[in-house]
Amino acid sequence: MDFLTEEWIYQKNSQQLTALLYEGLMECLEEAIEAIKQKDYWKANKQLQKGNDILRRLGAGLRYDAGIIAHQLDAIYNYMAERLIEANMKKDVTAVREVLQLATTIATAWNEALKSGVSPVQSAHKQKAAAYEQFIAYER
Repeated sequence: MDFLTEEWIYQKNSQQLTALLYEGLMECLEEAIEAIKQKDYWKANKQLQKGNDILRRLGAGLRYDAGIIAHQLDAIYNYMAERLIEANMKKDVTAVREVLQLATTIATAWNEALKSGVSPVQSAHKQKAAAYEQFIAYER
């Protein structure tokens, strides 16, 4: 993801940036797996730390007003981060693969939601607004 420019990034909305973070996370994990296999532990350490940094950023970007899904994602991100720390200490490819599988599943679901064009948060806000508006009395 070295091709990213600051201007290009500023043109993305928050959902697209989240998709980029997922992509970056998966790339880091794949590189970490290869580095561990090649016994390049310095590179593996660097990639696993990057992965944890991305997970921290994903967690910081959660909007808890979106509902239970935000709390569930927070728990998953925390679990993934803990597994990456364990994997880094033990240089455990299996743990990294587990986190990669979780990240791939979440990223796939996220990208499918992006394709549908409707943000779950926008949809929830519209439903709340519609429920509120039905009780408003209009004066003419």
